[in-house]
Amino acid sequence: MAAAKKIKNKVTSKKYARYKSGVGDGFCPKCGPGIFLAKHKDRQTCGKCGYTVFNTK
Repeated sequence: MAAAKKIKNKVTSKKYARYKSGVGDGFCPKCGPGIFLAKHKDRQTCGKCGYTVFNTK
């Protein structure tokens, strides 16, 4: 029989590193967990349903 091949560990791609979510807050209250709110300068907006939260100073 042939000897078993060794499996090499692949280096993970940095391609999707920018799509990681941060802390985990910013979910849309209407759509539920898994739908994040986009952070703008003066507001947070859901791209799916249009829900908007304005930042207060």
